[in-house]
Amino acid sequence: MSNMIQTANSESVSEPSRLRQRWQTLREEQPRTRIRDAAEQLGVSEAQLLATGLGETVVRLDLRLDALLPRFESLGRVMSLTRNAHAVHEKRGTWRNIELHGKQGLVLDEEIDLRLFFSRWTFGFALREPHGDGIRRSLQFFDASGMAIHKIYVEEAGREETFDALVKEFTHTEQSPVLDIVPAKAPAAPKPDSEIDANGLREGWRALQDTHEFFMLLNRFGVARTQALRLAQPELTTAVAPSALTWVLEKASAAELPIMIFVGNPGCIQIHTGPVKNVKAMGPWMNVLDPAFNLHVRADNVHSAWVVRKPTRDGVVTSVELFDEAGENIALIFGKRKPGQAESPEWRALAEELAKAIPAQEVA
Repeated sequence: MSNMIQTANSESVSEPSRLRQRWQTLREEQPRTRIRDAAEQLGVSEAQLLATGLGETVVRLDLRLDALLPRFESLGRVMSLTRNAHAVHEKRGTWRNIELHGKQGLVLDEEIDLRLFFSRWTFGFALREPHGDGIRRSLQFFDASGMAIHKIYVEEAGREETFDALVKEFTHTEQSPVLDIVPAKAPAAPKPDSEIDANGLREGWRALQDTHEFFMLLNRFGVARTQALRLAQPELTTAVAPSALTWVLEKASAAELPIMIFVGNPGCIQIHTGPVKNVKAMGPWMNVLDPAFNLHVRADNVHSAWVVRKPTRDGVVTSVELFDEAGENIALIFGKRKPGQAESPEWRALAEELAKAIPAQEVA
């Protein structure tokens, strides 16, 4: 029995070694390949690929998040990155005004603005990797399936010792490259329209008092988000062409109109509030390339787009919402506003102009 256990342990330890060799070969063949794409090519999660560097460039972290997150302000100005399968959202600033509420957290700064859902945070790593002529330091967090939730890159000079002390304090006792990965579950198929109380859904929608009630409304009627958008036409939603993203970014940039752009995944939502200036298409990617904010969206993966109107106690709040073919949200765009404020007339006019300018040819 002991020999069998020893053999099994040897195989589990050697597998990360073989994976590391395969990744090294891939990097030599495709030096510009990013780790997420490399993981997909190699048939593993990003966290598993990252863990092959444990003991060298990577340290696994103890996720005592109530103690760890408030320390991020000490890292000074950082780049915070949140992404999903089709969009990458990068903000530069300092982690300030951190609020922790059990399994949820908030970062409420004009530069770094986050909504955090800790039940999804399973793995955390610190990286010190060669970059240019120096070392790039980052903290990276993943869910149980090994999918990236959030990454923080230290960019302010003189914070190296602070980073190193933080990593030392929160080093996990377990530094094995073998991770207990739980495959992600496929989302449940939506109910047939015939099983949805569409009239009740629309009545509940008209009675909304806050945009945050929308998720509860969907749950109450057991309806998928894009299904609800389709059933709420034409009064509450308008389907528009997938090119809506480019249209909105270019129009907002030209008008110097401050907007809010939300990109998220099940563990983190990151928000940009302010104008967008340098809007640029590069191949299939639509980008915002501003000094403190970068956005990268695979525009060819936007399957549906909608102008969405949600009543609130402050008046109607209008959003432009982008989804992939599976109905997963890619990004949300609003006009700049705070709770208690009415939506800006300029943003509403732009969104309603979009609804008329590029209607969808077909609603799936």
